[in-house]
Parts: sequence; structure tokens; C-alpha cells
Amino acid sequence: MNYTLHQLHVFLKITQNKSITKAAMELHLTQPAVSIQLKNFQDQFDVPLTEVIGRKLYVTDFGEEIAIAAEKILNEVHAINYKTMAFKGQLTGRLKISVVSTGKYVIPYFLSDFLKQNQGVELILDVTNKTKVLKNLEKNEVDFSLVSVLPETLQIEKVELMPNSLFLIANSDQKIEKGIQDKKIIETLPIIYREQGSGTRYVMEKFIENNQLTVPKKMVLTGNEAVKQAVLAGLGCSIMPLIGIKNELNNGDLQIIPVKGLPIQSNWNLIWLKGKKFSPVASAYLKFIQEEKIRIIQQKFNWIKQ
Repeated sequence: MNYTLHQLHVFLKITQNKSITKAAMELHLTQPAVSIQLKNFQDQFDVPLTEVIGRKLYVTDFGEEIAIAAEKILNEVHAINYKTMAFKGQLTGRLKISVVSTGKYVIPYFLSDFLKQNQGVELILDVTNKTKVLKNLEKNEVDFSLVSVLPETLQIEKVELMPNSLFLIANSDQKIEKGIQDKKIIETLPIIYREQGSGTRYVMEKFIENNQLTVPKKMVLTGNEAVKQAVLAGLGCSIMPLIGIKNELNNGDLQIIPVKGLPIQSNWNLIWLKGKKFSPVASAYLKFIQEEKIRIIQQKFNWIKQ
């Protein structure tokens, strides 16, 4: 056997994603490069690790056993690295955060300086929809979550970061009368929805329901970027967070339709389970957020009304 740590890492990603393409994306490698690593790793075993049926990749029982062993080995390697850095007096360990998809426009600015100051910290960041974020939190699989809609069924603690405002938006070609529009205008426009489980969809549906509006035409797309591109293409309008459309508004590609009752106002919150026992890394990050959040907001988000 002459496999490398890199091959173990690549193989583990393939088994986790059940896809060479997705593994390549996560590893920031080309698909051919991942395929070559898988072949070189497979050549060291007489028993198949994976098999392809149709166009779908399956991990064999033997492959699953090797993946478990690979994860244990890689975890031990991480532990050695952490211990080495800790011996030198550096903060080390993993920081696990789950973030709702629109939060990807927010969280990097609240992580950048912390990670620069603590080179021994490894970040594991999962960007997904609200439902999965809260499941990760409930299962205690993450240290923190970033949400704009607070969970009703979990006991949590939080740090409020900054406002989150949602507006009705359209592309620049949409003809709208001047002035603030009545809420009924939403009934006359093709409205694009986010997928089920999205926090943006939740607050949008609440607004429509509370105002007894009927939306006859709708399209459902997964992810904030997909919705934004659809609006840019003129496929419809949507209620979207300001944080994700700033550049398009500045460029004149999108426009805000002023509507009575909008924007919908909420807040970005960093949350964690009440009573959670923090690792040294998580404790240090929480202290960093509490001390630095105002500076970060003033430097990076000074265009947002506080």
C-alpha cells in the first residue's frame, strides 16, 4: 500500500457526495484530477471501492469501510496538527458554522479577521436552507448558526448582528408607476419563490398571508442566486434581501418596487443551543464577535441603515 493523505481526502469526499463532480467542486479541483486520484487509489486494492451503474456512482460495502478508516486517519492527522500548533501557543481546532443561503453575503466578513488572527483554526462552513441549518443546530453538529428567522422550537442564545431588509424587486425593464404602490400590486406580477425550507420564502409567505393577497402565478427556484438571475432575465419579480442584490441595484440591473408595508424587517443573528459547552475555538470566536461586530458592521456594511 502506498496511498497518500491527499488520496484519502479525495476518496472520502467522493463517498460523502456520491459524485466525482460534486467532490471536485468541494475540493476546488477539476473533475479529471479527482478521477485520476480515485483510479490511483483504487489500483492499490483488489476489491472495488466504487461502481458506476448507468451514470450514477455507488460506493461498495468495502468502499464504505475504507471511507470510515480514511476519515479516522484524517482526523488523527488534524489532531496532530492541532497539538503541534497548541504547543506553540496558538489557538487550534475546528469552528463549525451552518448558514442560511443568503447569509453567505454576511458571514465571511464576520470570519475573515478571526481566521487571519488564528491560523490554527479550521473552518467548516455549511451554506444551505433554513430547515437544514436548524437540523444541524438541533443535532449539535455545529457550534453556531447564522439565521434571519429565529427558530420557535429550539432553546437558543444569540448575538444580534445587523438588520436584514427584504424588498420587492424587478429587473430594470419592468414598467412601474411612480410612487409607493399598494400591496395589491403583488397580485398582478409573476412572483418567483424560493424553495420550501428557505427563510426568505417563510417571511415572504407570511407577508402574503397576513395581507390576504392572492398570487396566481409563481415559479419556485432553489437558492438566492437562482432567484436573482431569474429576476434579472425578466422571468418575474420576487421579495429578496437587500444584502444579496446591492451590486445589481447599483448597476441599475434591478430596481426596488416601493410597496406599502415593505421592506420586511428582520435581523441577522448568530445563534447557538442554550447550555452548549463551547470548545476553546468556539469560545474565542464568540468573544471576537461580541467585541468586534460593531467595527465590522461600520467598515463593511456602512451602506445598511442600522
